Amino acid sequence: MLDIKFIRENADTVARAALDKHIACDVNRLIEVDKRRRELQVELDAYRAQVRESGQRLGLLRNPNSQWYKKAIADGKTEADIKAEGEKVQAELALIKPKIKELEDQEGPILDEFEQLMLTIPQPADSGVPKGKDDAENVELRRFGEPRKFEFEPQDHVKLGIKLGIIDIEGGVKLAGTRNYILRGDGALLHQAVLRFAQDLMVQRGFTPMVVPVLVKEEVMYGTGYFPTGRDQAYLCERDELSLVGTAEVPLTAYHFGEMLKETDLPIKLCATSTCFRREAGAAGKDTYGLYRIHLFDKVEQVIICRNDVEESKRFHAEILQNSEDVMQALGLPYRVVNVCTGDLGMGQVQKFDIETWMPSRDGYGETHSASRFHEFQARRLKMRYKDGAKKTHFCHTLNNTVIASPRVLIPILEVYQNEDGSVTIPDALRPYMSGKQRIEKQ
Repeated sequence: MLDIKFIRENADTVARAALDKHIACDVNRLIEVDKRRRELQVELDAYRAQVRESGQRLGLLRNPNSQWYKKAIADGKTEADIKAEGEKVQAELALIKPKIKELEDQEGPILDEFEQLMLTIPQPADSGVPKGKDDAENVELRRFGEPRKFEFEPQDHVKLGIKLGIIDIEGGVKLAGTRNYILRGDGALLHQAVLRFAQDLMVQRGFTPMVVPVLVKEEVMYGTGYFPTGRDQAYLCERDELSLVGTAEVPLTAYHFGEMLKETDLPIKLCATSTCFRREAGAAGKDTYGLYRIHLFDKVEQVIICRNDVEESKRFHAEILQNSEDVMQALGLPYRVVNVCTGDLGMGQVQKFDIETWMPSRDGYGETHSASRFHEFQARRLKMRYKDGAKKTHFCHTLNNTVIASPRVLIPILEVYQNEDGSVTIPDALRPYMSGKQRIEKQ
């Protein structure tokens, strides 16, 4: 959420940012509603102050034991005079209270509309974000490794997995419908090895490991920016007003929801391994083959909560991106890093870098990681603040990035490391997590 003062002073910039991000919002209507909201507040404050003053006055007029009352009598006022004054004040109050009720009746819908409009306003992108309409216009920054050139006809991850007995798509569909799967034997172990390796690396780098809820209150989804615009992508438990999360970013970022932190507590670095749930609404026919776009997966997520400082945010953005690159380099997987364009940015993202990993069956790079910074967008919604050394209050900045997500990353691992006989060589970094095993072979 943006500061309404910033929106007032930069309405054109905000409207342009929404167009660039393809996010529907009505900045002009928000400005109008905000103007009326403030007018009503001024009127109500004046009337409420008058009620307070009249109430205090009435209390004195009706209390014969008060010093004021005794002084008034001593100054020559009669009890009848005082009673008459009290009746006059009472009559004034009787006129004011209906006016307050009328204004409050007007204020309620205005406040509701103001809050709903505020939730639709996106965060403007950083000046370093390229302009573009969709992911086809993301800008490549660098590459690591070279795609493997095979001396035999390579197989895709589904064919490899079925022949090795480690992937069962039909079994997953039978149990849970489309875009589901089952990992078996060494497939399950490889999946767990990837996650454990990534989490161990993050703990070594000073991130606090967490086990967090994946079923959260809706206010947490609103607070992290996934509602209302992403509501159709979430699995909802309406009866309990809870939602399954699409990423551990949600509970990790919201862990200090509503808190006033100390500046000395920052930065806070957290990581968690969790199952993630996504409906993938509107993605019919897109990347539906195999393990690429599925309804649930496991992910190691990293989150940083830091001071309200743009340059510090940029440094931490580079740090979390490097953490993920180091994981991919340890796995020996070719990848590229792209600077995501405006049209491919989310509601609250100031800037995002994606890691796309080479997948032979796609004959191209597929997204496996997203590193995002939000400035104070999420922290404002979450009311997550800190006081600096001068006791001034600031909203925190937040950042997050995928450390690894599986089974999507199993696509390049299986395909890049496959052998002519249909076996798969296990990357060196994962062998300690698979009891030293070097290859996955058909059993």
